[in-house]
Amino acid sequence: MHKVINFSTDRRETLVDITDVVRKTVKESGVKNGLVNVYAQGATAAIMIQENWDDSVQTDVVHLLRKLIPKGVWLHDIQDGNGDAHLKAGIVGPSETIPLINGELGLSTWQNIFFCEFDGPRSIRKAVVTVIEG
Repeated sequence: MHKVINFSTDRRETLVDITDVVRKTVKESGVKNGLVNVYAQGATAAIMIQENWDDSVQTDVVHLLRKLIPKGVWLHDIQDGNGDAHLKAGIVGPSETIPLINGELGLSTWQNIFFCEFDGPRSIRKAVVTVIEG
């Protein structure tokens, strides 16, 4: 079973917590044990599992990637001005797979699922949630 979730982003670079929507999709699927894959549709976005308690961690992720991959110095910037966004998305990666255990996401207490926006704001962003029974 898979479902495309849609949402908007309000900044050029941000981590959007999509854990609750993924949990809801898992419950709708009725699958108790298996895998859940979350995939970012878009070449300038990614999925990351990260700290959920203190949002300074998410801010630190954005700041680290800005330092490692600055805006405006890449060949692709000539075409779209977003070469850094493509590189950040490529390094973080487009998906994460989480075990599904007794109908619950196998995340630890301090983990959530984040959609990483590197080229926003966008009125529509999409992530595909795939639930596989196993």
